[in-house]
Amino acid sequence: MKRFLLFVPLIFIFYGNSLYSQTAYFVDGFHGGIWGHYPEKYTSFIITQLDKHPQWNINLEIEPETWDNVAITDKEAYLQLQSLVKNQSKRKRIEFVNPAYGQSYMFNISGESIIRQFSYGIDKIRFHFPEVQFHTYSSEEPCFTSALPGILRSFGFKYASLKNPNTCWGGYTRAFGGELVNWIGPDGTSILTVPRYQIELLKESSTWETIANDNAVDFLQSAFKFGIKSPVGMCLQDAGWRFGPWLRKDFYMPTEYTTWANYFENVADRSKVTDWNFSQEDLQVSLVWGAQILQKLAQNVRIAENKIVQAEKVASIKTLDSKTVYPAVSLDNAWKSLLLAQHHDSWIVPYNVLDGQTWADKVKSWTAFTDTVSDSIIRTKTDEIKFDNKVLKIYNTTLSAREEWVSVAIPHGWNPHRTSIADENHKLLDAQVVGSDKTQIKLLFKAKVKPFGYNKFYFKKGIRTKFSGAEVKKLADGDFVMETNLYKLVIDSKRGGIIKNLIAKNMNNKDFVDNLSDRGFNELRGYFYNKGGYHSSGDKSVEIAIVENGPARISLSITGEIAGEKFQQLITMDQGQERIDFKLNIDWKSNQGIGAYKENNYQDAEHKKAFYNDKYKLLTLFPLNLKGQKVFKNAPFDVTESKLKNTFFSSWDSIKNNIILNWVDVVDEKGEYGCALYTDHTTSYTHGENFPLGLNVQYSGKGLWGMDYTIKEATEICYSLIPHKGDWKVAELWQKNELINEPLLAVNSGENRLMSPNPLLTTDQKGWVLSSSVFDGNDLLVRIFNASGKDTAGDLKLGFNASKAQTEELNGVLIQSLMIGKANNSIANLKMSIPSFAFKTIRFFDVNKSERKRGGLD
Repeated sequence: MKRFLLFVPLIFIFYGNSLYSQTAYFVDGFHGGIWGHYPEKYTSFIITQLDKHPQWNINLEIEPETWDNVAITDKEAYLQLQSLVKNQSKRKRIEFVNPAYGQSYMFNISGESIIRQFSYGIDKIRFHFPEVQFHTYSSEEPCFTSALPGILRSFGFKYASLKNPNTCWGGYTRAFGGELVNWIGPDGTSILTVPRYQIELLKESSTWETIANDNAVDFLQSAFKFGIKSPVGMCLQDAGWRFGPWLRKDFYMPTEYTTWANYFENVADRSKVTDWNFSQEDLQVSLVWGAQILQKLAQNVRIAENKIVQAEKVASIKTLDSKTVYPAVSLDNAWKSLLLAQHHDSWIVPYNVLDGQTWADKVKSWTAFTDTVSDSIIRTKTDEIKFDNKVLKIYNTTLSAREEWVSVAIPHGWNPHRTSIADENHKLLDAQVVGSDKTQIKLLFKAKVKPFGYNKFYFKKGIRTKFSGAEVKKLADGDFVMETNLYKLVIDSKRGGIIKNLIAKNMNNKDFVDNLSDRGFNELRGYFYNKGGYHSSGDKSVEIAIVENGPARISLSITGEIAGEKFQQLITMDQGQERIDFKLNIDWKSNQGIGAYKENNYQDAEHKKAFYNDKYKLLTLFPLNLKGQKVFKNAPFDVTESKLKNTFFSSWDSIKNNIILNWVDVVDEKGEYGCALYTDHTTSYTHGENFPLGLNVQYSGKGLWGMDYTIKEATEICYSLIPHKGDWKVAELWQKNELINEPLLAVNSGENRLMSPNPLLTTDQKGWVLSSSVFDGNDLLVRIFNASGKDTAGDLKLGFNASKAQTEELNGVLIQSLMIGKANNSIANLKMSIPSFAFKTIRFFDVNKSERKRGGLD
């Protein structure tokens, strides 16, 4: 017995961890790229390490543009890597796992942007490595969103990983399941996935790691005990680190390095795969929401994102209508610039310097380029005034007919009060002069525009017809009343300009303001830690001025003070419009400290940090008169019903998904009434059982890596409210967001044709949204997203000729040939069905075939 006891320790000393009988696996590789981090000759280092460690396998998440540079600066290693990728028939040692062009977080951008991240990135990587196949999606950062299964599968991916064990600064997915799960997206599509295991805990002494980042013995033992037969850890090293293989000491043995594809196809146990209906709230992510630098960056991205999609649609309309050259090259370049602006590093380290500029500076220039290209496509050289009778084209880039107020510049030298607008039948339209000499005097008129096309309108000289409508009144007590045919708002001048009443006339005169709340409706409130605590816009009276007084548009300017800082709000309402628009400007005199507390001794590994807690940030609050409130919020190609009791957390290990992408909607427990909040940028919102809906306006203090997120200029944000009946589906909130993203576009036109063409594309399904429209040679590619919240079938009506049509995957693989029929009125149409939250890409072949070719701007 003594001999045995003495012998056992000798075995452990000699063999170390190799006594364990079950094999574990590890995914190693590299993350980064030329925009983030990829030192010169780093490809040579990778090749050297692969030669030195023949059993090592790597997974690459490298920005696709990196290879353009490597091909020039490290040519020999580049050619060797090409050869290794090409000659993997016997053993696959290298896998490309995230081809996204700008390595975006995905959850903070549109679904269409996500598709372009992959399509442009895949094309670029295949330019350098033609033989590469994309099997597994994996990211070192939490670059995930709920709709990815449908997108990935359509690009040909078979597998995915929801792990990011070594880079959890920005968050992580919820711990769930065992060896494998079927990650099911909102459209019902599933993809075989390795999750962050239920036993994969966050490290106690870290704010960036889970226990799976180095295949530690305790992690693997927990996994085996949980029933995971072949557990896998992971770390995609930052390109620039020079460790070679990641595992160096004190790791479990035997461990084998593997590519993700090899793990799924030859290792993982598929006998017990559980289904996971992944909610957007299973993605637990947090950035320094409310920080001014991030706020402005997000606004720039949103503007560019909306403009380029609309520019593509206008270019498609012009090409269909007049057979002009589709500006494909210009649009490609504009997209690539935007995709880089969506890079995760720009959102998490906006202050980091890149080629002499911060990420935020780069985003500003990247998005400015995209905006310039988009604007020039929408308003090309053909859109010039060539005759005396001033003509306008108003473009509608959606699938539904629209009737909305549009403002246009009045022709030079014309008397604004003797200028009218007429439609194509020369009928004078209701109009109002808006603006002033300080801004720009414009004419606001009611334009009715056909789906996916345009209508023509004419400037006329003469006295306009009068009509009644919206108006503003000042009451004897100093309050103001704003009233349209839909709403009545009462503004309290003595309490910071808060809204005392928001009465919806067409909803049984329901007042949406909870007047029993301690907080005011549209009140600004935040914790100013250098000024003694909470301050509110409601603490003082305000000056209110009427800016526009109907009958088409009314707007009020509210000027007040919070914590000694001047703010101005502009509230705007249009007659007949469901949306109430707000523009907030805070003209900061100094860098105020706003947040839970001043963080004097920031520590990376400290779980609790001030920037996590939104309760203390400067918020705009909306206490709603809705009982038993439920919250719904949109995400890329998804809408999630929140299961959170509240949105608040204060530490890294308790992150909640409190993100507002485009809108968040609060409804009562019966689903009878609701109110949606729309925002002009991705940020965070607040809500809880005893806390009203709120929008994050400002945080100022320490953020990630101890960086001081300061206030350097005025804060300006826009947001909107839409009170409604029913839930988000009944209220068609997704479609209303499309109207915000893609306003009716007015351009001067020199075209002498009397009438505009029939609608070029329309549908009888209100829930179908036109995600994109682009030309590929002579073929028109149209993508339709079903935002109705239910499976639907309907007709897509065509105002153009095509030789044939088919639905296809995002990688171009044929799904189904479609028959182009003729309706009773001889309009061509397609019959289709689309599952809830799914999209379909339709290719129309040889559309209005002509001499068109790929080109730049016309």
